[in-house]
Amino acid sequence: MSFLSRAPAPAWPLAAPADEGPGNPWFSWRYVHDNADDILSAVQFHSSLTARAVIIALVVALPLAIVAYWWRPLTGPILALSGVLYTIPSLALLAMVAPAVGTTSDASVLIALVLYALLVLVRNTLAGLTQVPAEVRDAASGMGYGRLGLLLRIELPLALPGILTGLRLATVSTVALVTVGAMIGKGGLGDLILGGFGDNFYKAKIMTGAILCVALALVLDLALAGLGRLLTPWSRERRA
Repeated sequence: MSFLSRAPAPAWPLAAPADEGPGNPWFSWRYVHDNADDILSAVQFHSSLTARAVIIALVVALPLAIVAYWWRPLTGPILALSGVLYTIPSLALLAMVAPAVGTTSDASVLIALVLYALLVLVRNTLAGLTQVPAEVRDAASGMGYGRLGLLLRIELPLALPGILTGLRLATVSTVALVTVGAMIGKGGLGDLILGGFGDNFYKAKIMTGAILCVALALVLDLALAGLGRLLTPWSRERRA
């Protein structure tokens, strides 16, 4: 028996007959109304897991990108390792991680999501750091900045646009990948989608999960884009 078969399937109540007739539309306000609490719980879990994964990945990726930036011979190995992790199929990665941390724990999904987000965050952070103009670094060094002071006061602030671009990409992709956790009952909105297929192709359930997943990705992307505009006003002035 595989670890996937042992996970309890989420019990979502049905609010309409699941068949191919008119009683099984692709979207139903009745379904949304009757299952509002469960839908809200799925959105909250999906959002929480996404936020935790992206924050942890950022905490890990920033030091890795700085190490790769300071010691250039390590750039290739760091990017290669994160790239190898990114190429592992999501279900295969979940299958490898879940037995170690528990097949019904969201920690297995969280670890997989963090590993997938690393490549995007490391690569964009490193790109942002390397694009800092050499004359700016030289001027800061001439003013007495050491390596750490130059990084914290000059290079990281100027690399923020690249870092935030990576953060946006990692967040949107993580929202999508969370749904894979539905295979062990930890997929947030993915539980709705997979549960809809299990409930005799219950269209309203499937479509509600899909629409909310797309909407969540759009909302988070727009929020991060707005945050980027607030944190990097010089970028708007330069474009203008």
